[in-house]
Amino acid sequence: VLAFLIIVAAVLVHGCGLKVPEDKLEYVGEWQSREMYLLINRNGSVRYSRLKEGGTTSVSGPIRAFEGDNFIVGVPMITTTFVVSEPPHLENKQWKMTVDGVTLVKTGS
Repeated sequence: VLAFLIIVAAVLVHGCGLKVPEDKLEYVGEWQSREMYLLINRNGSVRYSRLKEGGTTSVSGPIRAFEGDNFIVGVPMITTTFVVSEPPHLENKQWKMTVDGVTLVKTGS
């Protein structure tokens, strides 16, 4: 029974995501800084890790919604909002974005 519930939960988690909309395609890609890694796939899946004060925070899951420039990742009742103060933009031939106060550089598409 437990194995069945785990399989059902996994299917629900992966089936609940939001494909990245056309007007947010600049978000798709691999973004990095010294302390943060963020991967946003076209299908809406996200992988995130951040080194802060000697510890690491990690989040993986589907995009639930975009609210303005911000995006929400997770499953119902367990979500994380990524605050985007500067959306993806081209600066000196590099794509940059500021998420949760950290400036990231796009390193892959």
